[in-house]
Amino acid sequence: MASGMARGVLAGWGRILAGYHPNLSIEITRECPLRCPGCYAYGDEHLGGGVVLRQLADYKGQELIDRFLEVVRREKPVHLSIVGGEPLVRFRELDVILPKLSSTGINVQVVTSAVRPVPEHWAKIPNLQICVSIDGLAPEHDVRRAPATYDRILKHIKGQQITVHCTVTRQQTRPGYVTEFTEFWNANADTKNIWFSLYTPQKGERSPEMLTADDRRRVVGEIMELTTRVPKLGDMRKGLLESYLAPPKDPESCIFAQTTTCLSSDLEKRITPCQFGGDPDCSQCGCMASAALDAIGRYRLPAVRVRAGQLFWMSLKVGGGVRKIRSGEAAAQ
Repeated sequence: MASGMARGVLAGWGRILAGYHPNLSIEITRECPLRCPGCYAYGDEHLGGGVVLRQLADYKGQELIDRFLEVVRREKPVHLSIVGGEPLVRFRELDVILPKLSSTGINVQVVTSAVRPVPEHWAKIPNLQICVSIDGLAPEHDVRRAPATYDRILKHIKGQQITVHCTVTRQQTRPGYVTEFTEFWNANADTKNIWFSLYTPQKGERSPEMLTADDRRRVVGEIMELTTRVPKLGDMRKGLLESYLAPPKDPESCIFAQTTTCLSSDLEKRITPCQFGGDPDCSQCGCMASAALDAIGRYRLPAVRVRAGQLFWMSLKVGGGVRKIRSGEAAAQ
């Protein structure tokens, strides 16, 4: 997600100027057999209140395929994240959708619990990344994410080269826990990359998942040490990890939030201000995509002696004007 979205912003600079968001995230279905504690997608305020994901419309079969591909044609993303719900509930439709997306050159990421087998032939689809959400070691994960237990995941990812994505909650912050988790998945032949996010609460939230400031510093320090000796953590660069300790202060300051269109399962409802929806506490943001793009924004371009973020915000202003003009022309037709 993070490295692909970073490439999306860089490769999609022209699309930003043209008023398009280079990153697109779609909840392909409202269905999920899991009931994970702290899941933002099923929170009461995820869609802004008044309706929750399980009450929203969604589609199946050819109608889903046609509507989904039409959204992609309209939005023109460089990077597309397919989330849910649980995307593998719609694996038959994805069997048709994914090769079509691959043929266009879009970088696609499917975010799944691996509660169902990942189709073996998906491993051969170019520009496709399978990202499996795993909440800690088996004793904790299997309680939180049943029926997507470790036993199922290990069977269902055979033959793939997955990205393991762990969102660290407070239950996983004891010293050495992240190291144990990393060593387990580093030894797995079906693992290509290991990513860590930190749990992001909503404003006013008080839950067991929330990390303290000391938790964040300890976890970030542990991951930073691991990156020196675990190549599969290669995307967890120093600048990204530092952003977990000083995240963008609000959605208006977040490159990820400003370059990503997020749609829910009816393929119309926009999720704002970012993929979390509701009113996320940006001071405690642990989103890997946000951190990665924030790190890029702080990078100083040697040729022009300015930070990449300065060019981005100037481009976004121009693109916003173009988008308004385009919207006005469409409304007049």
